[in-house]
Amino acid sequence: MTLSPGSTRTTPVHRHPAPRATPTAVVIASVALVELSSGVTQGFLSPLLKGLTETLGVTAADLNWISIANLLASVAFTPVLSRMGDLYGHRCMLRWNLVLVILGSVLVGLSRSFPVLLAGQILQGAIAGFFPLLVGILRNRAGAGGDAESRRGISYMVAALVGGLTLGLLASGFVAASVDSPTAALWVPAVGATLALAATWPFLPESADRPGGTVDWAGGLLLCAGLVALMLALGLGGTPGWEWTSARTLGVLVVGVLVTALWVLVELRTDEPMIDVRMFRRRNVVVVSVTTLTFSFCMLGLQIAHPVFLGTSRAETGYGFGLGPVAIGLAMLPNLLSLAVGALAAPAVAARLSDRRTLVGGSLLMAAGYGIDLLAYGTAPLFLFGTALAGFGTGLLQHSTRTLAVESVPHDRTSVGSGINELLINVGGSLGAAAVLTVFAARTPAGHTLPDIGAYTTSWTVCTGVSLAGAAAALLLRAPSARPAAKDAR
Repeated sequence: MTLSPGSTRTTPVHRHPAPRATPTAVVIASVALVELSSGVTQGFLSPLLKGLTETLGVTAADLNWISIANLLASVAFTPVLSRMGDLYGHRCMLRWNLVLVILGSVLVGLSRSFPVLLAGQILQGAIAGFFPLLVGILRNRAGAGGDAESRRGISYMVAALVGGLTLGLLASGFVAASVDSPTAALWVPAVGATLALAATWPFLPESADRPGGTVDWAGGLLLCAGLVALMLALGLGGTPGWEWTSARTLGVLVVGVLVTALWVLVELRTDEPMIDVRMFRRRNVVVVSVTTLTFSFCMLGLQIAHPVFLGTSRAETGYGFGLGPVAIGLAMLPNLLSLAVGALAAPAVAARLSDRRTLVGGSLLMAAGYGIDLLAYGTAPLFLFGTALAGFGTGLLQHSTRTLAVESVPHDRTSVGSGINELLINVGGSLGAAAVLTVFAARTPAGHTLPDIGAYTTSWTVCTGVSLAGAAAALLLRAPSARPAAKDAR
């Protein structure tokens, strides 16, 4: 990503003729629309999950594979799409990215079995490329010294993403409640992504400055293979046939570790690595990375568990609120709206309190929210307040970690810098989903599709502890030095 200390290699920058300037309001609206469609794609399934256990004949634990499959695909797509965006144009790659997501959404809409649904979710995992490519468009437009403008733009993007999550929740819940077909709502993301492609095609500007170079395909393949092996072992560990002490689980885990280690060696010897692992020697890079892993572990790890909990009947299992699809969507709103408010408030909070205090405060709010859910899961108002508190903290962290990651790299590596942060979000989410899957599988009685309440209390306890660990790590963030040369080293 960046040159190692002492390196003198320079990369030529090719300047393409800049197209006629697009009004800022049009660019922001187009960028927000793409992130809105991303949110719809990520949020539309939540109100449908409880019904899918019956329609597709799967257990609640099986549903966690939806998150795992989507997140693993994101791990594969993100670094490649980000690097290709910096090399060949952010708008060009965004268009192809949208087409890929549309294909996956069509497959989801046509799915009538769990494997087909998973296949569609894998293609939809390409939405992970949206954010780094859009950040590349914004930062390239702002030019040097435009970090403040980029921070504002990123806050709008996160808010639009949350707005899409909300719209997806409500739209799929409404369709599910209004149409007899139990799978009709699976078409919601296909509509959203198609509209985003049609509306943004003529308006988003192309990047004028592009560095020379090539895509590090060897590094990308090794990274993907290593992470997939690790996620498989962690995701299936503890389930029948994948006991933690079994040769299969340990073997896959060892392969994942070895391939990831090989990837590090390859990247260290590559002139133009997919990800420059040397930057992880920097203290602030490590702090931001750890904080990103902790908040995404909780946020994405619980994205299946909470809707299922809300839709579970207390008369049937002794817990839950027995909500229907539309009510589940409405019950998710406090969390999502608080997340949007946190993202929009983050630039002002960081300017007033500092980046470090914003990261610490966001993590502590998440811990408090999950702690309230753990203690008051039987009372709907308190439970929803807990999800809202966690959502506000998550919004602060969503914005802050993304801006800090982008500001640590040169302009011609903007998408790669943002892509690394998105990659860490997906890795953390994969770890969270795998942990919740293991807990749910262990706490689901034989012959039942739903777990006992211990699956949820354990998950909330783990997420509270992980959030506190994120707060502890954030305390180590160093304030940027006033010296001009320090910006690249933070």
